[in-house]
Amino acid sequence: IIGVRRVIAERMQAAKNEIPHFAYVEEIDITELESLRQHLNDQRDAGERLTLLPFLGLALVRALRDFPQCNVTHDKDRNLLLQHEAVHLGVATQTRDGLKVPVVRHAEILSVDRLAAEIRRLSEAARANKATKSELSGSTITVTSLGKLGGIVSTPVINAPEVAIIGVNRAVERPVVLNGQVQVRLMMNLSSSFDHRFVDGYDAAAMIQRIKEMLEHPATIFID
Repeated sequence: IIGVRRVIAERMQAAKNEIPHFAYVEEIDITELESLRQHLNDQRDAGERLTLLPFLGLALVRALRDFPQCNVTHDKDRNLLLQHEAVHLGVATQTRDGLKVPVVRHAEILSVDRLAAEIRRLSEAARANKATKSELSGSTITVTSLGKLGGIVSTPVINAPEVAIIGVNRAVERPVVLNGQVQVRLMMNLSSSFDHRFVDGYDAAAMIQRIKEMLEHPATIFID
């Protein structure tokens, strides 16, 4: 095993061996969010259309204000937890060489459009093998999505030295009871993993519930 695949193998094995993963899965009704996304995309060129990912990224950034314990990295050599004010958002990206994690710097100050543009730029650079070393390192929390291949539930591996990773599953229409009536709604699961040494189950669940609340009421994503 050589090259990028060897690096991936070593990092994945170390993460699974050293980190006690705690998984948390929640379903989210993204019907209103999808309606907003489509409305915003109506006047955009194909290359500038928004996916769901930047909305999730923005909601995550907002949630981390109240859950800073999830925006830390673990320095195992010094046995220190480093808490970060900035949110450097890792975006797991599949490439021909394997999985890479380009990093959106200072996601906490970006609008949804700028966040989407950075995700697009960095993902394209990673796939073209043109991303720089600095663009592939230094993330403080990671999101991972396989889009239509996302399945119903996943158990993502934490991108050490981070302590949390947020996984996006496939969006599908399902019958849901809403206000006493069965309706067809667009539902999506978030499958997330946390380092149980440093993030308590209650805090992990509360953060995901905060993200859920914002995604289900998408106007609140844009309120500081």
